[in-house]
Amino acid sequence: MKVLVTGAGALLGQGIIRSLQNSALEPEIVAADPSPLAAGLYWTNLRYIIPMASDPEYLNVIRRILSVERPNVILIGTDVELMVFAQVKDAIEEEFDTKVIVSSPKAISIAEDKYLTYQFLRNSGFAPPESRTAEFANELVVKFGFPLIVKPRIGARSVGFQIIRSEDELQRAIENSSDLVVQELVGIESEEYTAGTITFDSNCNASILMRRDLRDGNTYRAQTVRRHDLDDQIRAIAVALNAYGPANFQFRLSDNRVRVFEINCRFSGTTPLRSIAGFNEVDMVLRRVLFGEPVAQPQIQDMMIMRHWSETAVLNSNLIQDGLQIV
Repeated sequence: MKVLVTGAGALLGQGIIRSLQNSALEPEIVAADPSPLAAGLYWTNLRYIIPMASDPEYLNVIRRILSVERPNVILIGTDVELMVFAQVKDAIEEEFDTKVIVSSPKAISIAEDKYLTYQFLRNSGFAPPESRTAEFANELVVKFGFPLIVKPRIGARSVGFQIIRSEDELQRAIENSSDLVVQELVGIESEEYTAGTITFDSNCNASILMRRDLRDGNTYRAQTVRRHDLDDQIRAIAVALNAYGPANFQFRLSDNRVRVFEINCRFSGTTPLRSIAGFNEVDMVLRRVLFGEPVAQPQIQDMMIMRHWSETAVLNSNLIQDGLQIV
């Protein structure tokens, strides 16, 4: 079995590769990234330098890689590639007999835009933090006062995230960028969670909850949690979203209610942490998609996982040259 993983320089892509390396399936891994200094490229002998997803040649290069390597499945390691693949999923699968693990354009659109995320959750009967676009921010000021949350409608890793504590701060934030979502501040930091689900054919058959601590927008410490009441709420949201395979939900608790403020229609930056705890979602998705094995809830270990820096050392003589290995 051969798997193509994009985004080998991203936290997400590297987490996917590590989960594949921990899988009993022992797949052959093809890694791809725009940078010749992407660490994940050096974890496998099959690697390619590719254009950025915004480049007009991006899909042409991907197609050339697929024609040479003929992977059984494509796993996407960056957010910016999701919609590109979603729009050509059927064509790629038919042309190369390669499965593409990506959700529908509709689900991805909901997840990538934080105001659409709010509308989806509210209209589906869930309880997201109250949110408004910038022009209607004053409605939240009147209703909740300060502090409030301001963040870009489309963004990742807490880039542009601000806690707003006054009218002046709010106006400055809006003046700097009108494409914002303003949000009710719910819960407390010690009650912030990340959850992963696997959904196929409108059935969510596996999930994991972890309480998390953040640093620079990424989870650097996570503890597995067993709470069926929260798990049931997250699974219901996953079914309503109807993601294809993996999805990730970030939330805080308020009166024991799940208050989801972000959705990702993909594997998560915490995917390798989950694998350590017994929830190898990459392995489960591959078994379902390639071999038709039913997804079953695994036994999750009770543990605290502390993330730390690691190194990949490469001799200068073995560095990939920029532009090399584009097929």
